Amino acid sequence: MFALVDGNNFYCSCERVFQPRLQGRPLVVLSNNDGCAIARSNEAKDLGISMGAPYFKIRHLEREVGLVALSSNYPLYGDMSNRMMTLAAAMGPTQEIYSIDESFIGLDGVPDLARRGHAIRDRIHRWIGVPCGIGIGRTKTLAKLANHIAKTADRKPGTYPAELAKVCNLAALPAQDLDDVLAATDLGEVWGIGRRIGEQLRAAGLHTVLDVARMDPVVARRRWSVVLERTVRELQGQSCIALEDAPPAKKEIACTRSFGQVITDLDPLIEAVTEHASRAAQKLRQQGSVAAQLQVFAHTSPHRDDPQFSKATIVPLRRPTSDTAALVHAACAGMRSIYEPGYRLIKAGVILLDLSPVGVVQQELDLEPEPRDRSRLMAALDAVNDKYGRGTLKVASAGTAGARRQMTMKQSRRSADYTTDWDAIMIASA
Repeated sequence: MFALVDGNNFYCSCERVFQPRLQGRPLVVLSNNDGCAIARSNEAKDLGISMGAPYFKIRHLEREVGLVALSSNYPLYGDMSNRMMTLAAAMGPTQEIYSIDESFIGLDGVPDLARRGHAIRDRIHRWIGVPCGIGIGRTKTLAKLANHIAKTADRKPGTYPAELAKVCNLAALPAQDLDDVLAATDLGEVWGIGRRIGEQLRAAGLHTVLDVARMDPVVARRRWSVVLERTVRELQGQSCIALEDAPPAKKEIACTRSFGQVITDLDPLIEAVTEHASRAAQKLRQQGSVAAQLQVFAHTSPHRDDPQFSKATIVPLRRPTSDTAALVHAACAGMRSIYEPGYRLIKAGVILLDLSPVGVVQQELDLEPEPRDRSRLMAALDAVNDKYGRGTLKVASAGTAGARRQMTMKQSRRSADYTTDWDAIMIASA
C-alpha cells in the first residue's frame, strides 16, 4: 500500500502562509525572470489561466479582476517543502520524496489508512499552513491517481463522491464503486501516460482510466511499450514500481538560466557560466560523482527580431573531477571559444557530462604529478554556503557587483525569505 502526499498549488500556498491577504484572490507565481506562470491558485485556474501562460498575456487581469503575480522564491519553497516532508513522513514507515511538493509513503502495516491520512493532512495544514491532498492505493500509480481524485473532489464538488475529497483511499472502495470512479476519470490523468501515448490510446478507442485498467498488459507491451504495460499492471493493482530510499545519481547535471536583460559582452557571460559551473559542481559533490566533460552554451532569443546566435562546445577534462575551480576554468575557456560580439544573448548554461562515482578512477601512466587533493577545501566551501546562503563564498570570476550584475535574474515581485533569513522573520505585534 502506498500514499501520495501532495501540496495543493504548492508555490501559491507557501506565499499565502505569510501573506494572508492573498487568500481567496487569484494568484500566480512566475518563472525565472518573471516570464510565465508556473503555479496557479484555484482562483487563477478558474479564470482560465493555463500552466506556462506568458505573463505579458495575463498582466491585464491584474487590473481587471485583481490577479496577483509574484516572482518565484525558491529558498522559501525549498524550506517549506522540507517542513512538509518531515510531517508527511509520519504517515508510514518509509518515504520517497518525489518532488518539491510530492512524497510517496509506504503504508505496510499501517491500520485505518483514511483516518491516518486525515490526521496527517490536518497536522500539515495546522503546523505549516499548507493544504494538501492525500491519495492511497495498492500501487504508486493508483496512489497518484487517488491524489488527483482527492484534490479534484475537494476543488470541484460533484465531480466525485464527497467522501473522496481531501483524502482518497481507492483500496477501500467496493469493486463497482472503484470502476465508477475510474470510468469518470480521463486516461490523461494517469501517471505515465503522456500526451502522445494518450492520443494513440484514444485513437484505439480507449478514453477513461477504466478502459486502460482493463487492457491486456501483453497487448500494451506489444503494441506500445513496456512502460505502458507496467502502467496497466499498476492500475490493476500489481505493484511494479517500488519506493526509492535514495534518488538515483543523475547521469548529467545542467545549470542554465535566462538573463534579466540581454547581454552583448563577454565579461557578464563569464560571470554567468562561473556561477552555473559552481552550482553544478556543488550538485556533483552532493551525489558523490565526478565529471569527465563539460558543455557550455549561449544563445539569443528565437522570439526577438535580432540576428540569431546559438553555439555550444564540449570541453574534455584532463581528469574526472568535482573541483569547482577546475570546472569553472573549463566553463570559462569554453565560453571564450564560442563567444562572438554583436549578438544580444538571452541565455547561457553549463552541463556536466560523462559522470561517474567519485571512487571509480581510470588508471593511467604516471607521467605527471597527481593534482593536489582539494576535497577538504571543497567540503569547506559547501559547508559555508549551506550555512550562510548560496554564493557566500564564490569564485572571483563570478563578479563582485552582486544584484547589479547584468546576468542577475529579474525578480521584481519576489517575496521575503521569511523562514531562511533572520532579517526577514515576521514580527507579531499586539
